[in-house]
Amino acid sequence: MDERDHPDVSEKSRTTTLILGVLTGMVGGHRFFAGKVGTGVLMVCTLGGLGVWWLYDLVLIGTGEFRDADGRRVLRWNPADETYIGGHGPDPRLLGEVETLRSEVYDLQERVDFLERTLAQVRERPRLPGG
Repeated sequence: MDERDHPDVSEKSRTTTLILGVLTGMVGGHRFFAGKVGTGVLMVCTLGGLGVWWLYDLVLIGTGEFRDADGRRVLRWNPADETYIGGHGPDPRLLGEVETLRSEVYDLQERVDFLERTLAQVRERPRLPGG
């Protein structure tokens, strides 16, 4: 079973929706793309609810909770990718990338800690009298 068989997953690209949301969100570009013309017009008239509605939509898109005109969740980052069935746990590829990032951040943290200890030792070292 792929995403296309899942009735709650939209055919719309989450990547495109997010890019449109960031670039044209104040005037509802992402809503027009998702087929929500009525609320898109309202966003044009209110400038994205003075920014509040726009930010709310960006959070919804980022978390995968934004829905298209048919009420289906816009989940797929890449419409051609059929390996991840939306709503059935995290994408294993994403988990691998997060684990790699976590190990890199840990390594960076260790290096910063070492540098801080080294700098503290240099500051505490007694200075030789100039002569």
